[in-house]
Amino acid sequence: MTAKILVTGGAGFIGSHLVEGLLAKGYTVRVMDNLASGRKDWVHPESEFIEADICDANACLRAAEGMDAIFHMAAMSRAGPSLDNIEICTQSNIIGTQNILVASRAKKVGKVVYSGSSTYYGNQPAPHFEYETPSQFLNFYALTKYMGEQYTLMFDNIFRLPAVVLRYFNVYGPRQPQEGAYALVLGIFLKRWLENKPLVIHGEGRQRRDFIHVRDVVRANIMALESDVHGQIFNVGSGTNISIQELADLISKNQVHQQRRPGDAEITLADIRRITAALGWRPEISFDDGLREMMSSVKADMLQLAPL
Repeated sequence: MTAKILVTGGAGFIGSHLVEGLLAKGYTVRVMDNLASGRKDWVHPESEFIEADICDANACLRAAEGMDAIFHMAAMSRAGPSLDNIEICTQSNIIGTQNILVASRAKKVGKVVYSGSSTYYGNQPAPHFEYETPSQFLNFYALTKYMGEQYTLMFDNIFRLPAVVLRYFNVYGPRQPQEGAYALVLGIFLKRWLENKPLVIHGEGRQRRDFIHVRDVVRANIMALESDVHGQIFNVGSGTNISIQELADLISKNQVHQQRRPGDAEITLADIRRITAALGWRPEISFDDGLREMMSSVKADMLQLAPL
């Protein structure tokens, strides 16, 4: 019988790609999303859709009914918004995660894969080793995502609910937000490039980021689900990084510099030996190839939207 999978946040950037990947492998998929940052048109037509919030414990119980596994991706994300919306961040990332885990246990779900964040590492020296690098939280998003990790691992340890934590680094790819509070640097740069506006670099642009393509992230999630591994934390990054200035130079020479923002890490760089050894996963899409794909994609989208 086909396994039934729930993806919370399955109408979002990463979640919608995961839903596609699961359906392609023959899984039956249910999506739970409140559409706060996700989009209804990103919900795959072959999936079942429940519009609900993970902060609603009863909705979580209903969504978990009959599920063999849950990918918990729904969250109030990004550092900047978390500083302005502390209560929402805490409710979504801690209470919401608790609700999903309680529902998973109550409904006898077989496995939970939790989407963690490399913001755990803050400004610790790179590369980041998940098994020995101490935490350093620069914002409430980082802190609450770490709390979600710990809840997940405690349910694995105490209640024997098999669970894996995947700490994402800087995920990019199609559907990446390009504007608003949840936009990431690459998406913002590409939008301004298309609009012939200068790329805005915060500070001197020396901050370095480990970019990982969303399709590689999807592979890591599915491999975590299909393995017997549980009770573990794994970095999901490329194992390489690039400075924000170097990234800007690859896109456009039309640039301006502004003051650094609070809560930003100086460097992200994943050590991925652990996930490679345990799951056999390693990234397959180079940043050069991924960036070219993104630039072609956003160009095509703009041409489609252009008036005739």
